[in-house]
Amino acid sequence: MNQQRQIYMLLVLVALLCLVAYYFWPSSGPAFSGVTAADTSFQPLDVQEPSLRMDELDKIRKLEYTGSHRNIFVATPPPPQAAAGKPAGAPETAFVGPKYQAPPPINVPAEFFGYATQKSSGKRVAFFSAGDDVLVVAEGDKFLGSYRLVHIGNESADIEQISDGRHTTMPLAQPPDQNSGGAGNQ
Repeated sequence: MNQQRQIYMLLVLVALLCLVAYYFWPSSGPAFSGVTAADTSFQPLDVQEPSLRMDELDKIRKLEYTGSHRNIFVATPPPPQAAAGKPAGAPETAFVGPKYQAPPPINVPAEFFGYATQKSSGKRVAFFSAGDDVLVVAEGDKFLGSYRLVHIGNESADIEQISDGRHTTMPLAQPPDQNSGGAGNQ
């Protein structure tokens, strides 16, 4: 049984060797030549004395560019050219169509009256008064349900309206002057 197994293994190895030799052995047949001709009817042009066509070159040299002479490195559009039928001082026709209306400015129902820096984290918090309430809001936090404090500066706070992404800047409110009100210090 052991000798019979060895014979089968030998036959399998010989078959494997023949298979590898068949695929990888260089062949001299036409199928493996590697060179094929795509078109055998190609005929090179019969040009007897090639020379430059000076008449064609002169035509090209005399051409002049008549398009707009716009600087391609400037992003702004070129100035409008006067139309051929209009005089230079004629008024332009009025625009007909819907006009763009800017959205109304954001009105935050609070007053920015101060800020502080936390010692432990270095984050700034802003103080807003909304009626009788005092709101303490950190940068990036939401307040009054529809506003987000984006940035706190030394003189102002940048506020974003969450619903449409519009921004506004609220200046730091000045404290009321103590000498001008109340008990008549003159």
